Amino acid sequence: MASFLYKLGRFAFRRRWLMAALWLAILAGALTAAGTVSGSTDDSFHIPGTASQQAIDLLQERFPQASAGGATARVVFAAPEGQTLAEASNRAAVEQVVAELKQAPQVASVVDPFQSGTVNQAGTVGFAQATYQVQAQELTDQAREELASIVDQARAGGLTVEVGGDALQVQSEQGMTEVIGVLVAAVVLVITFGSLIAAGVPLLTAIFGIGIGIGLITAATGLIDLSSTTPTLALMLGLAVAIDYALFIVSRYRHELALGRDGEEAAGRAVGTAGSAVVFAGLTVVIALAALSVVGVPFLTQMGLAAAGTVAIAVIIALTLLPALLGFAGRRILGKRGRAGRDPEADGTNFGTRWARGVARRPVLALLVAVLGLGVVAIPALDLRLGMPDDSTAAPDTTQRKAYDLVSTGFGKGFNAPLTVVVDGTAGQVKAAAGQVAGEIQGLADVAAVAPATLNQAGDTALLTVIPKSGPSDAATEDLVRAIRQLDGTVPGANVNVTGLTAVNIDVSEKLGGALVPYLAVVVGLAFILLMLVFRSILVPLKATLGFLLSIVATFGAVVTVFQWGWAADLLGVEQTGPIISFLPIILIGIVFGLAMDYQVFLVTRMREDYVHGIDAREAVVTGFGHGARVVTAAAIIMISVFAGFILAPDSIIKSIGFALGVAVLFDAIVVRMTIVPAVMTLLGKAAWWLPRWLDRLLPNVDVEGEKLRHQLDDASAPERVLERASV
Repeated sequence: MASFLYKLGRFAFRRRWLMAALWLAILAGALTAAGTVSGSTDDSFHIPGTASQQAIDLLQERFPQASAGGATARVVFAAPEGQTLAEASNRAAVEQVVAELKQAPQVASVVDPFQSGTVNQAGTVGFAQATYQVQAQELTDQAREELASIVDQARAGGLTVEVGGDALQVQSEQGMTEVIGVLVAAVVLVITFGSLIAAGVPLLTAIFGIGIGIGLITAATGLIDLSSTTPTLALMLGLAVAIDYALFIVSRYRHELALGRDGEEAAGRAVGTAGSAVVFAGLTVVIALAALSVVGVPFLTQMGLAAAGTVAIAVIIALTLLPALLGFAGRRILGKRGRAGRDPEADGTNFGTRWARGVARRPVLALLVAVLGLGVVAIPALDLRLGMPDDSTAAPDTTQRKAYDLVSTGFGKGFNAPLTVVVDGTAGQVKAAAGQVAGEIQGLADVAAVAPATLNQAGDTALLTVIPKSGPSDAATEDLVRAIRQLDGTVPGANVNVTGLTAVNIDVSEKLGGALVPYLAVVVGLAFILLMLVFRSILVPLKATLGFLLSIVATFGAVVTVFQWGWAADLLGVEQTGPIISFLPIILIGIVFGLAMDYQVFLVTRMREDYVHGIDAREAVVTGFGHGARVVTAAAIIMISVFAGFILAPDSIIKSIGFALGVAVLFDAIVVRMTIVPAVMTLLGKAAWWLPRWLDRLLPNVDVEGEKLRHQLDDASAPERVLERASV
């Protein structure tokens, strides 16, 4: 592979105008597609095959008038202080809202609070439930605007009116948060390279990469349903890795120029050596993200594949467009220091070398401090609770959260978590069965009320509305859903199931929670095999994998501390704490695995290279670390900056993902790779590179750093040097 990449780098450098024109055309095509065929995003979290989704599918077939799975708008009314909703003027205002809702676009049905009894005993709070014919993402702007207009008119009449449900759900829009990360990245690159041109090249390749990736993802929304988080995750990750991959290759290119090679040869060697490591690093990220498809959750599969595609684009751009841009930059890429004849990438006794020597002098102490520190941070992970977003997790100043609070105060938290119980069976027997099921449910713990059954026209399906005593995110509500489902088969001639938004969210969380351990096993197994191929060792992959797990657990602890316990929540702009979004742990594992392997490869391969060339094993840790520490540190700071920029996003999901990824990179790159790795490698010494002979013969030789390529090129140039000396 290194030889192919060497030739590719030389070709791209030599044909830079052609390569630049090709990528400009691809970028223009992606942006054009995004502007012409894009559609809306879908933020529903349904999973085919779950019990709640099976019940929805059954209702759509037998009870279509129930609009199961349709968007809902719970319009909550509160009378002015000292009044009740039963007073003539207030009742007239409520009935006017109900009448207008029934005539609103795409509305299937509206439940009148006075007819259904959804007015509290004090008469101060009530709510009307509007069900739409379509899901939330299919609502037209006219339908949303009409709902908002009806509510505004009711408020003008003196009532307090708030709206819950997903009908007012707004699609997340990309803001300017990522600009902060780009600005910090630019500063880090200027400091690292000492050249504006050298700093600008990685940023330019990143702009191409994310422009093409996000353009294609946006265009895909016109063909398939994608969540609004999908392009944001792709942008977040694509931006970070694009800058990092370019950073590694530009650093090697500057070193080759400083050795006296011409531009084309330097580009070829940089792409053939550092580019090989970039391919491997990118491949690990792509595999980890694509592996999300094995979880069996559609929206996770979409997010993983979209992000993986963006990373793949970043790798290809680093191998093709980047050497072309290096050709345009010429020797100006070196900066003043490099053009003066000094190697801008020379290591000397830099900070990385001094840090490695300090760790090597006290490896046990460094190891204990790092492990114990991460262990303390990881303790809150024992309290990790997973859940899906609902009105209770909305920001306090939103109408959804105000509606939730009004219902909780007026009726109890359970009225925000209604459960739809579906009883189906033989026509003529379902009514009696539904009555028996209702009696059984009434006797369960945590049940506040059970509404009378409603039958479909065929008489073979009945609906029961069950109101829990607990809220939608409470463990007691989850237990109640399981208890109701256990009634299935206990009533002759009837099947029993539970659905509704609360049950759907519970099923999604359980599905994702159950997939966490198998996915982690797949990722850890993959990490061990890949690293064993690269480093020809058993202990190095074992150490790398354990370090990855330690950084993951510590990250979970930090996320729980902020987003669940609320520590430093105000500082980070977290307006509402609660369960951690269910898909965050799996997303985090997939991404951090890839990034952790990036840093592992770039640091440890140089240690192995020095050791193979005869340097003492412990000294090779210091020299190898000194070569790669500065670039890896800069890459980590860039990653952290890009991810941290998304903490400022208003969307709580994006905020939590940005925080988790930023903290994960901080723990893994700075603590694990920069402290634990040199400490453990020093303690292991020569044993770190032990591999059984039989296994060494079985494993293919993966030349990640392009060492064979360098030997081939040096051997090829040897006769030329002999002729030069003879002619002299």
